[in-house]
Amino acid sequence: MLTRTPADLGAVIRDRRKHLKRNQASLANEIGVSRQWLIELEHGHPRAELGLVLRVLDALGINLDAEIAQAKAPRSGTVDINAIVAKAKKKP
Repeated sequence: MLTRTPADLGAVIRDRRKHLKRNQASLANEIGVSRQWLIELEHGHPRAELGLVLRVLDALGINLDAEIAQAKAPRSGTVDINAIVAKAKKKP
């Protein structure tokens, strides 16, 4: 699953936790956070501490795979302002 937002990641975490039949309280205790913190994470709270999020992923056996996306070609009809500025700088 392509995860682009905190809400997407929260949904993955919640679904995996439920699949493993784990409750929020026991998982939170294992990670060392409050149940409320875990609830907020599962609801996509955007300011969760990365180190704690990684501990949750590890505890649930969720792999995090960072992949570099290929550069996208400009859409037709769009203006490449960087190209215009570069071209203007080259003119004597």
